[in-house]
Amino acid sequence: MGTTTLLSFEEFEQLPDEPGKVELLDGELIQLPPAKRKHMEVARRIHILLMRAVDKAGTSARLGEVYFETGYKFSSRAWLQPDLSIPYRDQPAGDYFESAPALAVEVISESNSAAQMDRKVKIYLTNGSVEVWLVYPDTRCVWVFREGHAEEFQSVLRSSLLPGLEIDLSQLFE
Repeated sequence: MGTTTLLSFEEFEQLPDEPGKVELLDGELIQLPPAKRKHMEVARRIHILLMRAVDKAGTSARLGEVYFETGYKFSSRAWLQPDLSIPYRDQPAGDYFESAPALAVEVISESNSAAQMDRKVKIYLTNGSVEVWLVYPDTRCVWVFREGHAEEFQSVLRSSLLPGLEIDLSQLFE
């Protein structure tokens, strides 16, 4: 049985830059390999669609810009970097955004464990996210989590955060 060394955010920030994605989940260092091309293509398509939806929603949606792999600090033991995110328009930020974005999108790869994703969804939602999307390219579906509710989309993705947004999943996963 292995042991896990827990880190503070200050210790996490001092780690050397290495290839791949690094997050701090309840003090545990989570290291993922660099994303593969398929992962990045799906993330890029979602990014384009979300930028259009946020532009269409305008300022009435109270949302900020769409970000790609931007960090969010939740506490002294949690720092997450969703593949895509939309913070609130006036969300506090220094070097990183504070607390959860309005929308966090995670494109699932082989290196993501179910337990880690469950913990991440809970951190996002308990800290103020309206929606968390888990995008599964291999099974061509998206799970959308809202406080107290989860829904699977297999053909057209709709969002309560961005009314009118409809994403044809067959085109997203082409």
